[in-house]
Amino acid sequence: MDLNKYTARLREDLIAAAALGDEKTQATAAALAAATESSARLVLLSALSDLAAELSTELGDRTVHLSFDGTEAKVDLRKKSSADDHPTFDEMTGDISRVTLRLVETLKSKAEEAAAQSNQSLNSWLSGAVSGALRDQMRGYGQKRDV
Repeated sequence: MDLNKYTARLREDLIAAAALGDEKTQATAAALAAATESSARLVLLSALSDLAAELSTELGDRTVHLSFDGTEAKVDLRKKSSADDHPTFDEMTGDISRVTLRLVETLKSKAEEAAAQSNQSLNSWLSGAVSGALRDQMRGYGQKRDV
């Protein structure tokens, strides 16, 4: 669902309402419409999130998940997972294995920042991030599930 469709309609309605006024009124309305577009998009996102939460509560055995990519909102309906549905993720023990990971510089910098904020080395932070991602995937949060 492209949110631009809705924010553009709001902008056009504001401009159309101002068309009855003089040029200054029309210019003010156009500027106001452009300025409120981001705010309108955030309000739509908030409304969609609230709707997803309400639907998830009503559906019982399924949950509604929203993801956003720019102005594109995607809805995903998933079965609720129970502890029996997925294997548990036990803490990993054993020998340490070395891997080489190539990251773009900006991603590496952000990972280093996050590690520093957590008072961890980059290696420890990355190990935790991988463990968390695996744990989520095993619980069904990291992948789309058929309904």
